[in-house]
Amino acid sequence: MRLRLGRKKPPDQVEPPAIEDGSTSADDNDHAGHALRAPSALHAFNRYEIKYLVPSVKLPELRRELQARLDDDDNGVGGSYGVWSVYYDTRHLRFYWEKIEGLRFRRKLRIRHYGDRSTVGDDTTVYVEIKQRVNRVTQKRRIALPYGQARELCDLRRQIDHLPAQAGFVNEVLGLVSGFDLRPTATTGYQREAYVGRDADLGLRVTLDHRVRGRDRDFDLAADSENRLIIPASLSVLEFKANDRVPYWLTDLAAALDLSIVRVSKYCQSIEAFGQAPRSIFHIPDDPAIPDAAVDPDDAAISDDPAVASAAAATVKA
Repeated sequence: MRLRLGRKKPPDQVEPPAIEDGSTSADDNDHAGHALRAPSALHAFNRYEIKYLVPSVKLPELRRELQARLDDDDNGVGGSYGVWSVYYDTRHLRFYWEKIEGLRFRRKLRIRHYGDRSTVGDDTTVYVEIKQRVNRVTQKRRIALPYGQARELCDLRRQIDHLPAQAGFVNEVLGLVSGFDLRPTATTGYQREAYVGRDADLGLRVTLDHRVRGRDRDFDLAADSENRLIIPASLSVLEFKANDRVPYWLTDLAAALDLSIVRVSKYCQSIEAFGQAPRSIFHIPDDPAIPDAAVDPDDAAISDDPAVASAAAATVKA
């Protein structure tokens, strides 16, 4: 049984920090600042996101349409690469509950590696990221660090050597891990297939995440530990990411394939899959059949297609 979970705003809720400039340009979009390329000292951007679940049988048609209109991401092999993340949270899962409750301002801290996790060592470049949502806008800030330094910052809560431009971000991370007593809580991993927009769709990014796995222990990225599927292997997570609004042709494509907008968080999915919290209405069940969509009403607002917005709003009311 899936539960609609409720919880009051945590009493120690703090005001959102000042947001650093997250403006984007053709050279400062997510694909241009990807982990497999050298980033700026502090990479930041704003974007809107919509997520869908895609059954495996619909992937060939979806892929044909995407490849006809978009370019492969220039990272990885043929636009495909592994993504591995360690998420931090409080003992009482504050960040998890903020997501489930749909707080207008919420955030999470993670260490992320792009590529083969078996090659990760202390000198491997990883990303320390703060991902947050402010109303309808997703904002992400991150810096690249050797893995050993990233763990010293996030696990040992120690000041690290950094560039002057990174000082504010590093101090914010230290404030989070120390002030909220954060600790590693979940690991997720998946194979990402990514496309980027061109011409009129410049700034658009579309990702397909396959074989989404996770674990609730052994939080070293390089640990030779078993990872379990947290989303059925027959489903992939499709995500549209845009600076402004998702174009009509993409929402038309999703409608033609009869895809449902979902409010799925891989972090929350992992927390629930391993029994750290009851399964919410947003949980994707082990049964490979796609569940009724549970969406954030704000997600519908970023679509140019009135039918998509109307359907999403009706789902929320239901």
